Amino acid sequence: MTEGVEWGLHCCLTLAWIGPEQPVSTARLASWFDLPPAYLNKRLQALVRAGILSSTPGVRGGFRLALAPEQVTLMDVVAAIEGRDDVFRCTEIRQQGQGSLGENREFATPCGVAAAMRKAELAWRGALAAQTLSDLMAAAPPDARERTRHQYARLHD
Repeated sequence: MTEGVEWGLHCCLTLAWIGPEQPVSTARLASWFDLPPAYLNKRLQALVRAGILSSTPGVRGGFRLALAPEQVTLMDVVAAIEGRDDVFRCTEIRQQGQGSLGENREFATPCGVAAAMRKAELAWRGALAAQTLSDLMAAAPPDARERTRHQYARLHD
């Protein structure tokens, strides 16, 4: 998983705490987290394409959360940035080389490696799909929202 997932999640949380009143530019978010703006913008655009963020063009433009925090799962953000492909891809190496000398019925079902990796992936995806931005906000320190809004307002002036 790339660092873009972490960046996307933190930007979504920051936008949720700042609120929908005003869009936040890529430059401001990049500065907030000391990230490269061009790379961050690519991740934010992926979140726009997924419907998680909305963007407003122009000098006063930027990004807002397009959905309520309770409607955005961590899996939504991961899928928007990383894609929906499985993390583990079985290439059936057991059917190559000397290992391929087994009987055809051995290859009729996924091997133990593929089955174990699929089970783990489904559990991982399920855990991420069960958590929302709202859950992360609730687990944050009690003053996180106000502190973020206050710091952002100070920097914005």
